[in-house]
Amino acid sequence: MPFHTTPSFIQDHFEILRIRASTTVDPSAVTGTTCTGGTATIVAHDQNVAELGICGGIAGTIVKCGGAPTSTTGSSGTALFTLKAVDAGATINVSKGRWEGCVRAAAATCPTGGFSSTCVGGASTGNVAFTLSAQ
Repeated sequence: MPFHTTPSFIQDHFEILRIRASTTVDPSAVTGTTCTGGTATIVAHDQNVAELGICGGIAGTIVKCGGAPTSTTGSSGTALFTLKAVDAGATINVSKGRWEGCVRAAAATCPTGGFSSTCVGGASTGNVAFTLSAQ
């Protein structure tokens, strides 16, 4: 019996295709998306958990960022999201739907590795700048 291993990039490719096929993307949800760390390995499950870990957690029935932070993070395993309100004095109050849409739009531009982008809206005034990086 020959020894055979499946390269991990094939699994990564299928994982990305699965995510893209199951969601809609609105490119106007974000501005200024820049791909960073294209070689960084960020596991999709870690990214999803980190995405819902912002603002102390927005998973389940929670529908928006609470507590009015000026910045927040969400992390899990290989993924770290960092968010900051763009306007001075503004607080982050992004809804879960808007946040997920912003991440999908940025990820459509940068399907592997990390990125930085700005979510249109999502703060008490103005936008929310965010990054996804490997940790």
